[in-house]
Amino acid sequence: MGAEVITVSTDTKYVQLAWQREEKMLKDVKYPMGSDPSGKLSKLFGVYDEEKGLDLRGTFIISPAGIILNAEVNFYNMGRNIEELMRKFKANLHMSKKTHEVCPSKWKEEGDQTLSPTPQMAGKVHEALEKK
Repeated sequence: MGAEVITVSTDTKYVQLAWQREEKMLKDVKYPMGSDPSGKLSKLFGVYDEEKGLDLRGTFIISPAGIILNAEVNFYNMGRNIEELMRKFKANLHMSKKTHEVCPSKWKEEGDQTLSPTPQMAGKVHEALEKK
């Protein structure tokens, strides 16, 4: 889909290597895993907890132009859902081509319903979605 995946955490590269070797869910990871033990990048993205010295779980979709298209920050013990992340990624791709449309929360794939906002639609999005 033309995306580059990179993970970054405050873990050292040795801790990340241990995770990848031992955690079966990570054994086939092929994307780069960046180490940010000082929290510099985490602070830049606003996900660093100074008091604990840890990152919150931040997920960001960034355009090739460096624009943050989507940001999600979860607490330490909250897992993320790859299906929802992929839905958001696909929606951002679609919306970058259809800038006059908006993407409803239940949009999943190319061809799913979008809306073209009008002043008359304000407060009536549900009805607009039901009509189509």
